[in-house]
Amino acid sequence: MRATSGRPFPFRTQVALLMLALLVLLPGCASTGKQASALERAQYAWTGAVRWNDMKTAWQLVDPDYRTAHPLSELDFARYEQVQVTGYRETSATAGPDEAMREIQIGVINRHTMAERTVRHTERWRWDAAAGRWWIVDGLPDFWAGE
Repeated sequence: MRATSGRPFPFRTQVALLMLALLVLLPGCASTGKQASALERAQYAWTGAVRWNDMKTAWQLVDPDYRTAHPLSELDFARYEQVQVTGYRETSATAGPDEAMREIQIGVINRHTMAERTVRHTERWRWDAAAGRWWIVDGLPDFWAGE
């Protein structure tokens, strides 16, 4: 037998405790990693849909509760066809385990007047554990705010 040379725990005990802690904590990291990956995929799909003026696809990424409470008509979708998105830039982002937020600058041109402007938009996302996916909770960007 060896002496512990003044250490409070023998080295093997420390290693065993570390391994036990890793076994307990790793499953939580895997689910967080899956959620982070799912958020990245959802935000990529959202960005692509908005950037290419595919508002009907973007609408499918909006929280179903919001879509039920704030339905859009064909006229609403036609209004989005009056503008062309020219840029979509993330200026800041924060993410937690069940919610995320991104500040976005969107370049927009009115197709009729050819006037370009920049719109600031805040995206708020929530994790739906039952569906296993992220939803945007505030609907489509309002390109006409303040007009």
